[in-house]
Amino acid sequence: MSQYLSFSTCFRGYWAMPYLLTCVHLWYRHTLPASQWEAAAGRSPEWYRETLGDGRPVIIYLHGNVGTRAINHRVELVKVLSATGYHVLSLDYRGFGDSTGELSEAGLTSDAIYLYNWVKKQSSGSLVCLWGHSLGTGVTTNTAVKVQEQGSVVDALILEAPYTRIGEVVANHPLAKMYMFLPGFESLLWDILEMNNIVFPNDQNLKTLTSPLLILHAEDDNVVPYHMGLKLYQISLEAQKEHNKDVQVEMISYSASLGFSHSNIYLDPNLSSVVRRFLQTLKQK
Repeated sequence: MSQYLSFSTCFRGYWAMPYLLTCVHLWYRHTLPASQWEAAAGRSPEWYRETLGDGRPVIIYLHGNVGTRAINHRVELVKVLSATGYHVLSLDYRGFGDSTGELSEAGLTSDAIYLYNWVKKQSSGSLVCLWGHSLGTGVTTNTAVKVQEQGSVVDALILEAPYTRIGEVVANHPLAKMYMFLPGFESLLWDILEMNNIVFPNDQNLKTLTSPLLILHAEDDNVVPYHMGLKLYQISLEAQKEHNKDVQVEMISYSASLGFSHSNIYLDPNLSSVVRRFLQTLKQK
């Protein structure tokens, strides 16, 4: 059982033009733990909001760059997490689905920060986890960095099919590879991204973050190469050593023989157990 909810937010950008006030209307879907579905029939948005403080972990799901929160593989993942006993809030960033506003790295990150801060206020101390998939992994680590700069630490991060930085994914695209032999093409590609302030630097972000981290990546991922997830895992391990932190960092790899590719890790019959073990370990600390 779930309910579609929305909020409006106005903010002053922190990447560029800090004097500019921007207002957007964003939609998200709150899916309850499966055990609460029957009790939710006919309930109000206020009732849904109050359930966030029931002590169960809350997962904010930040999706990839195609479509909306309603795409099948996203819906199926939310069902798995709901059956495991979690609240799941699936956000459509500005410019996605029925949310207003124009796409930008700063804007998507601001949307996630706003929702995270709001959930933390409602959750009465419950664990709040950011789960990013593909593009959403960059939104996730950007958000965690901003939260950490404000003096807090995100309770947990789960990165599904994460890239090192967005430009390296673009350069790996088959269409881009066709032109890589042209002199200056790769430099032009990076210049275009930088001019538009599109970086999503997961590799740089993870060097500073001290949140517990779980990485999920399939070896046959045909969009974000598996080696990028592996590199981020290694960066995170090194970062924890440098920070002298005893923070949980884990990576689950999925064999190419499973055929999970970029978007089907939800098919793993052990996914519930993997996530439950990761989050329960954090609650016990």
